[in-house]
Amino acid sequence: MAMDAGQDDDDIVAGINVTPLVDVCLVLVIIFMVTAPLMSDPVIKVTLPKAHAEKGEEADKLTLTLGANGDVALDAKIYKDLAMLEDDLKIRLAQSDRKIVILRADENALNGRLTDLMAKAKDAGALSLTIATEQKK
Repeated sequence: MAMDAGQDDDDIVAGINVTPLVDVCLVLVIIFMVTAPLMSDPVIKVTLPKAHAEKGEEADKLTLTLGANGDVALDAKIYKDLAMLEDDLKIRLAQSDRKIVILRADENALNGRLTDLMAKAKDAGALSLTIATEQKK
């Protein structure tokens, strides 16, 4: 019986404590949840016009953004030269299956500039143009 009491002290711990692993994983999930919305912010900040509209599909689309000061961006890349924009737009539309372009224009942007972007998108091969708006409340 004395041997049994001494044998308990020398037992090898075979279990792994997973609590620290779970804690680290939960912290990483929280960090990703907080930072994910920051990654989807557009390059150019625009105030969209208000309209009564339905939400559209977001799959397989390109986003052209026109700022109030005339800055133009295609998805996350800002363009100073419209010729480079046209080239990249043609390439990206050729790779797209649905060929949808969403135009996000600031409500204070010039309409002539917006119509120029619409024409460039159509010339590049866009089959559908959609103007992004915010829901009226």
